[in-house]
Amino acid sequence: MARQPDGRIVVGVDGSPASRAAVRWAARLAGLSGAPLEAVTVWDFPCLYGEHGFVPPALDGFGPERRAAEILDETLAACPEGLAVRRHLAAGAPGPTLVAAAEGAAALVVGSRGRRAPPGALLGTVSQYCLHHAGCPVVVVRA
Repeated sequence: MARQPDGRIVVGVDGSPASRAAVRWAARLAGLSGAPLEAVTVWDFPCLYGEHGFVPPALDGFGPERRAAEILDETLAACPEGLAVRRHLAAGAPGPTLVAAAEGAAALVVGSRGRRAPPGALLGTVSQYCLHHAGCPVVVVRA
């Protein structure tokens, strides 16, 4: 049974120019509609393939969750004052994690392509995944 929309506007944040544009767009929509805004940054711990399969690298001082929180805070600093934004950090694959976070939302807003998309690509893999799998309207914003 499908969940009723709860009115939230969910926006994916990765710090890329398109993501910053998506946050501005989602913040305007939330401000105009009075909907709550939920900003989601997804992080993953990079792994290397070793003798015993995939193992996390030993990198002194590297904290992907901490860096994801910094990116989220830096990006949301541009939101209008007074706009309540719920911050959400999640570990996992970006596409599926954003789609899960947007379950029951009024809309999912993502940038057209993030940091790792090939030059010239109109859509990245995450925005494509969200378009195909989200159960709510998806807005793709170009930088």
